[in-house]
Amino acid sequence: MRKYLNLAVLSLLLFGLFGCRQGLTEKSFMSYNVKNCIGMDGATNYTRVAGVIDEVNPKVVAIQELDSATGRSKNLYVLGELAKLTGMHATYAPAINYDGGKYGIGILSKEEPIRVSRYPLPGREEARMLLVAEFKDYVYCCMHLSLTEEDRMASLPIIREATSGFDKPLFIAGDWNATPDSPFIQAIQKDFKLLSNPDFYTFPSDEPVETLDYIAIRKDTPQLSEFFTYVPEASIESDHRPVVVQVKKEK
Repeated sequence: MRKYLNLAVLSLLLFGLFGCRQGLTEKSFMSYNVKNCIGMDGATNYTRVAGVIDEVNPKVVAIQELDSATGRSKNLYVLGELAKLTGMHATYAPAINYDGGKYGIGILSKEEPIRVSRYPLPGREEARMLLVAEFKDYVYCCMHLSLTEEDRMASLPIIREATSGFDKPLFIAGDWNATPDSPFIQAIQKDFKLLSNPDFYTFPSDEPVETLDYIAIRKDTPQLSEFFTYVPEASIESDHRPVVVQVKKEK
């Protein structure tokens, strides 16, 4: 049985030399399904979700399950609330109309993107979305994939096309609704190298027993020199725990 670990001493890994892109050294990259900031106790609390993010102090965060101006969120823009609390820039990608507003995914980042693209993805239970944000030194992508394996597999050609042609490190992150042994995770590794460790469980947050959340880097873009990955201790703020990739300073 795979063992769940959540300590920051996890999995120090070596990749090919990352070149002179020093803008990415000693930085954290994060993915977090925040469930609209509704915790395991049923309470909506933006401050405690923002606290989990602030504790990591990431360069960028891929965030899933975000309402915008819905009845459920009392007409608040959830990503905007998190942006105000963390002092980060918000980039939103609505996937569906919901409860008088929108529902989708987003990215919080220390710097504003220089270019943003949004790509619809298949999802029979609800439409899905891929958000691609390009920054000066890297590209960060967020996606929340379908519950259905057939839809996830049908998303692969779109993902490959949307993330191709970049000459800087390209990361893709999110709640992929797929376990490590699924056909989708096996297939996406033809183009992407998993950075987060699939042996570190993320769901459910109170007593995690499976991995649904990932951060990966596209193989044909510049690679990291060394990094480690971990899952923060966040057992109540959402029904998922976040995943973090910490880039180590180059020697």
